[in-house]
Amino acid sequence: MVEATVSEPFRIGSAAGVCARGTRTLLWSHLRRAATGTLITAAVLVLAGGFAVHPAPAAGQGQSDTYVAPTDPLVHKKLEEWQDLKLGLLMHWGTYSQWGIVESWSLCSEDEDWCRRSMPDYGEYKKAYEALQTTFNPVEFDPARWAEAAKDAGMKYVVFTTKHHDGFSMFDTKQTDYRITSPHTPFGTDPRADVTKGTFDAFRAQGFMIGAYFSKPDWHSPDYWWPYFATPDRYPNYDVKKYADRWARFVAFTHAQIEELMSNYGRVDILWLDGGWVRTLTPAQIQARINAPNYKFLHIQSLDIDMPGLVAMARRHQPGLIVVNRAVPGPYQDYLTPEARVPDEPIPHPWEVPMPMATSWSYVPHDTYKSPRQLVHMLVDVVAKGGNLLLNIGPGPDGTWDPNAYDRLERLGAWMKVNGEAIYATRAVAPYSEGKIRLTRAKDGAVYAIYLADEGETELPRTLSMMTLSPADGATITLVGPGTRLRWERSGTGFTAHVPSGVKPPARYAWAFRVSAVRE
Repeated sequence: MVEATVSEPFRIGSAAGVCARGTRTLLWSHLRRAATGTLITAAVLVLAGGFAVHPAPAAGQGQSDTYVAPTDPLVHKKLEEWQDLKLGLLMHWGTYSQWGIVESWSLCSEDEDWCRRSMPDYGEYKKAYEALQTTFNPVEFDPARWAEAAKDAGMKYVVFTTKHHDGFSMFDTKQTDYRITSPHTPFGTDPRADVTKGTFDAFRAQGFMIGAYFSKPDWHSPDYWWPYFATPDRYPNYDVKKYADRWARFVAFTHAQIEELMSNYGRVDILWLDGGWVRTLTPAQIQARINAPNYKFLHIQSLDIDMPGLVAMARRHQPGLIVVNRAVPGPYQDYLTPEARVPDEPIPHPWEVPMPMATSWSYVPHDTYKSPRQLVHMLVDVVAKGGNLLLNIGPGPDGTWDPNAYDRLERLGAWMKVNGEAIYATRAVAPYSEGKIRLTRAKDGAVYAIYLADEGETELPRTLSMMTLSPADGATITLVGPGTRLRWERSGTGFTAHVPSGVKPPARYAWAFRVSAVRE
């Protein structure tokens, strides 16, 4: 009953994005799943039975079986630090915000309802879309306000979109004029024009880990989508083996842009690479995709962008850099990213859920934001399963956030200020849940039982009972926040704790109880 209340709203599927048609038609996409295979749907962990509390097992199924742990000690150290942070901010922002449409995807000639174009002629549409550069002028850009609001919400790291699939660079690249700092962009003459630098600097000043989102495909580059040919899908529209020189230019272009980001923007902690179809494939893998029932691509091919060389270069500039080559199993996917969906079970490797705070990744006027209770419950559920939550906010065309975003951050922050000790620096512990309760484990061995309140439930329960958690002899159980100590006794294989009468909830939406020690 409570499982459905807490978890079902979050299982949205692997969404490549959301499209606004007319004023408010928003539909989730399953497009990316078609290209890369289902993201982590099989990467679930079946917990061993029994009533004692154990660390989450270190073996999984499905795609998580292909996880390759980093061997560089600096990367391993930073990844451990990242896992302690638990809550981050993702921002999708580009010229497309002026139209309030799905980011980039309306340029792609794939027949999907969620990214229909507003013009019948593709050539005219692409021309108008790319002309958005000449009107993009986010004069209200104020990253310090963003960083302060995110910090107050309890967020600890940021991933900013430096370039999405449409190829428009939100940083001062020297590789293309299709960028925010170009003379062709009105904001390009503003001293704040390099919004990536401004964003990184503002968040770094607040103590955030810094992540650079970067799209491997680039649909503006003539060396990715060659103007000589039509563009039927997301892949390069030419044979990269036959025209190897053209593809080599694109690889060099990609490396040069990433080197700019890694060398000109201060400390960067995460390189978050999107566009998982840009990857090497064996002939057998290509044939398997062609034989799949949902096969739809005309130009599927192996796309080698020299990930070993790219990562080596990036880490020369940024030692210990976490690299997230999304949806590409292997040594350059330092953590997994099930998109817009909370897995049913813990994943035994580092992972995060990228999730829009509203319904769309990019800015849509009058978008619907998730409720504060939803966000708190989602965070607790993700952390109990061992993951991080990366909430997305799409800035508008003037460089501001929707007031609802600030409201949700404020409410999330109020909860985190009381209950943060049950979230930060914790790990998954089996069994991660029982009924309305989610469990996390602190590094000192204490276990937090976080009670997820139903809609309208505003009073603490008089008793807290679990059958799958067994406190150690002499353990104390306290209400996080006020530190109120609860009397408890053993009850079968578990325990029952009693909340003193008159104790008020220290926060809304969910309440955490600290069990100082448990039986192993």
